[in-house]
Amino acid sequence: MIAKSQFLFFDDSLLPWLLLAFGAAMVVGNVAALVKPPSARPGELDERRDPPPFGRTVTLIVIGAVAAIWAAASLVRR
Repeated sequence: MIAKSQFLFFDDSLLPWLLLAFGAAMVVGNVAALVKPPSARPGELDERRDPPPFGRTVTLIVIGAVAAIWAAASLVRR
């Protein structure tokens, strides 16, 4: 019943929507980690940890951007 429904997210565009969400989250999360590294302890704002490894973070940003762009192109093409 649900599979034959015309509801927005239960048709064949579910995978591109999920890919767009995960790709965009990868980009935003990794850019945020580069811009403002997490604090050493949850209550302390002055002490900072070492920033994340630059190469790994940029690689994850690129992978997330490619996934998000691919998903957006798939959704626009429909």
